[in-house]
Amino acid sequence: METQFFGKLRQVRPPHIREVPKFDLDTYIANYKGKTRFDRLYLIGTSSIPLASEALKSAIVEAKQGKDVGKYDAAVSALREISPDDPNAKPDLSWIERTSKQVKAETDRLETELKGYKNNLIKESIRMGYDDLGQHYHRIGDLASSVRSFARMRDYCTTPSHIVIMNLRLINVSVDQRNWLAVQTNVQRLRTPGQRLPESDKLTAKLSAAMALALLESGNFKHAAEEFIEADPRMVQAKLDDPTDEEAYNEVITPNDIAVYGGLCALASMSRKDLQRRVLDNHRFRSYLELEPHIRRAISFFVSSKFSSCLAILESYKSDYLLDLHLHHHLLELYAQIRNKAIQQYFIPFSSVTLASLADAFNTEEHAIESELTSMIKRGNLDARIDLVDRLLLARTVDERAKAHENAVATSKKYGRTAHLRILRMEALGSNLDVKPERPLTRVGNSGGIAVEDLMEESGMGNGSLGSFLGKPGLRSGGAIR
Repeated sequence: METQFFGKLRQVRPPHIREVPKFDLDTYIANYKGKTRFDRLYLIGTSSIPLASEALKSAIVEAKQGKDVGKYDAAVSALREISPDDPNAKPDLSWIERTSKQVKAETDRLETELKGYKNNLIKESIRMGYDDLGQHYHRIGDLASSVRSFARMRDYCTTPSHIVIMNLRLINVSVDQRNWLAVQTNVQRLRTPGQRLPESDKLTAKLSAAMALALLESGNFKHAAEEFIEADPRMVQAKLDDPTDEEAYNEVITPNDIAVYGGLCALASMSRKDLQRRVLDNHRFRSYLELEPHIRRAISFFVSSKFSSCLAILESYKSDYLLDLHLHHHLLELYAQIRNKAIQQYFIPFSSVTLASLADAFNTEEHAIESELTSMIKRGNLDARIDLVDRLLLARTVDERAKAHENAVATSKKYGRTAHLRILRMEALGSNLDVKPERPLTRVGNSGGIAVEDLMEESGMGNGSLGSFLGKPGLRSGGAIR
């Protein structure tokens, strides 16, 4: 059964990208492993006109190497829409029937084994049973059941390494589910302060990559950039073709992806000063940027105020990024923010600029730059005005002399009010108009209070009247007045 995400993608966005991407499909997909291989091939097949047939055929081959019948059916249906006469566009019913039986038999076996482990009450066996069952559900595409199985491992985890395994499993399934809140939650569980985790250095890069990816998919480009640029560079040395290499994380993301995602998010959200200091001069992120030199060049051009060169590089790779699984539905927003920042930075030194020079600087038509500037001014991204008569972009001028006068008047009023309040307080204290705190009543001989006898004398009572005074209801001789 076709997943909801890809089903919606194919219905709303048929193959529409006409440009041939710069990457070779076989070389590109060889960098990944696991379920993301099919997902990326399927996206390319349903988005790129030149690569549609080749990508969907590769997706069908990839699906038949696994046990997810739903994804195989989705790839075949997509290929049948664009190439009905292709032999691969006809579903392999015998494979579907055989795989479905194998999946059911494997599911029954694992569930039976788990019941036996529960009867024996051996925690480690139960944990491994849930782990095997969760991975099985993940392979066949039942992601909801996979999450439930991995989550039930929690009660049977006895060591920190068990906690790490469980949360990494949940992160990977949540990425496939596109449940980015769950990804962030499980990453934070492993980042709990004071928690000692085995091989934490190897774990740091994966957690940073997963958190950054979740923030990117949530549209939080600034925090995503901060996570990407602080990712541990040890992932760069990972052997992507070696399944035993624990440094690799290519079932989710590759070092090249980190360079591209981090560079674009940084361009969209950071100032030129921060780009130089936190990106180009960052020895940790430099290792990733070396894998994608065009991203490094684009950032360098932006920092050097060569905005047209920066935008030209990004535009040349636009078709590639529109075919990326995690970047395609954020790319237009990222490019718009980068372009808006470039226009703002370009306009800062000038009090007025002709629309023709702006259009020439950003390699576009004059009417296009005019509508773009209008949108920026309406959104508050650009503090300027457009002179349609003289075709100028004018900076909003501030009368510094009038502003200084206003600040001086406001400061003098504040000073006068403060001085008046202080003089008023001094006069009140000099005239004994302040309210003093009352002293407590104490027994005779105690210091710091008013004696009872003094109170009697002030009230007109002598020593002879003290007994009658103490004899009043509610008072007792020898007791203190409260």
